[in-house]
Amino acid sequence: MLLAEPSLRLNANELDYTFLALYFVFVLGIGWAARSRVSNSLDFLLSGRSLPAWVTGLAFISANLGAVEILGQVANGAQYGMVTTHYYWIGAIPAMIFLGLIMMPFYYGAKVRSVPEYLRLRFNSATHIFNAVSFAVASVLIAGINLYAMALIVNTLIGWPIWVSVLFSAGVVLLYTVLGGLSAAIYNEVLQFFVILAFLIPLTVVGLARVGGWSGLTDAVSAGPIGEQALHAWQGTGLSNTTNPFGNWISITLGLGFVLSFGYWTTNFAEVQRALSAKSMSAARRTPIIGAFPKMVLPFVIIVPGLIAAVIAPNLGKPGGPTYNDTLPLLIGELLPNGLLGIALAGMMAAFMAGMAANVSAFNTVFTYDLWQPYLRKNRPDGYYLKIGRRATVGGVVIAIGTAFLAAGYNNISDYIQVLNSFFNAPLFTTFIIGMLWKRMTPWAGLWSLVAGVIGASTVYTINHTGLVAFSSEQAAGFYGGAAAFVADAIVAVAVTWCTTAKPVSALRGLVWSATPKEDRRHETTGDDSGWYRSPVTMSCIVLAAALAMSLWLK
Repeated sequence: MLLAEPSLRLNANELDYTFLALYFVFVLGIGWAARSRVSNSLDFLLSGRSLPAWVTGLAFISANLGAVEILGQVANGAQYGMVTTHYYWIGAIPAMIFLGLIMMPFYYGAKVRSVPEYLRLRFNSATHIFNAVSFAVASVLIAGINLYAMALIVNTLIGWPIWVSVLFSAGVVLLYTVLGGLSAAIYNEVLQFFVILAFLIPLTVVGLARVGGWSGLTDAVSAGPIGEQALHAWQGTGLSNTTNPFGNWISITLGLGFVLSFGYWTTNFAEVQRALSAKSMSAARRTPIIGAFPKMVLPFVIIVPGLIAAVIAPNLGKPGGPTYNDTLPLLIGELLPNGLLGIALAGMMAAFMAGMAANVSAFNTVFTYDLWQPYLRKNRPDGYYLKIGRRATVGGVVIAIGTAFLAAGYNNISDYIQVLNSFFNAPLFTTFIIGMLWKRMTPWAGLWSLVAGVIGASTVYTINHTGLVAFSSEQAAGFYGGAAAFVADAIVAVAVTWCTTAKPVSALRGLVWSATPKEDRRHETTGDDSGWYRSPVTMSCIVLAAALAMSLWLK
């Protein structure tokens, strides 16, 4: 049953390539169909704020199903085991609920077109520019990760040169995004969500059958290289005896579960943009909460296959063996028959293109509305900004092609993502949450707190890579980096606030919790938003209780 020298090249046939071709026909067809809905810049960049909650909810989670979620987390499952579930039940769902219940009323209620635009209204133009530029950089870096990850897999599985895969995939995303804008990206993300599940579920079922079911898997993992601890989430997280690869319970709950998680899910415009495209306040609030339900069960078809790979390929990650980034291609080649191979290829391309399209569509919005329109070309006709949005899409894709190869330096792509999150998302969340809850925070405190957060994360990154401090893994270093960013950001926010002048409370309505009337934040109860089961609070309680129960089940 165990593989000594696993071959990763697929024996794909005409049936597999037929499935793959059909997928691309559907993807481009959605882009062509969506172009008729684009008549102005708001249609192109925010879908005219017209989409129903179930569409935006599935798109919200599909936009995250890119290189990190598929390639990176399967690799984490093989390398670290079930501790990787922290990325879902601790490091995602609480933050998604917080976004829906607490933050979306301010994003949607203020009618901002992007996350950086909220910072301009709450603080000042300097804070706005700093965040817009840093987010634009992060967007093309992460889009490049998705491009490289897909090219790596396609090269491994069917032999396409990496540069061919990069250009082909980028061209497809560019074509349907330029044609239909955000609507094309979102409806393709809904399609891609189901295509991804269509190969992950059979992969998991066949893999479990291969290793003798769940009991056979647990027995083999316990006796294998990663050991019995890989079957637990919280084992080894004590302060005095930390053996968990994610560090102790402080780094997990505060570093990942609070700072990095809330920083990503609540302020990352590539995600928030899906909720901003919803047709009502209630639909916008439900968007991340609807996405939390599939997010809750994804570990069973993403992390479990990683454990299966650790059993059938014990030389995974060892010198001379396949790298952890090869985990998913290895499984597909070993476990899936022809026909399903084509679906698997389509599913992987769907995952990576969804992640890339999400970041490119966020990039073009921020570039157009947050940089070009307010600071370079003001007061032009709307048709002009529609053209700029399309040109920014082309530019974002071209830059992403260039950044794709930066990811090649990391053995585990998920480690690279955590570095980016600690630099860009952790400081942003800190500034956001303090500014949203504390009306006294001043405009200049917004700018300098962001700068301090980036410096804090950079310091941890430096001491980790120079060997001054030995963290238990790159993952743990990323979590501590996020925590350092949060602390530095918060201290500077308070210090600068006491030295500078705050905005009048009248200017903070719809931007700060205590300055916004309750009726401006409530859930609608009429029309499509009626019914107790559509209440964001009710939905949140259900998904949060289920996620907590599953996390405690693994102990």
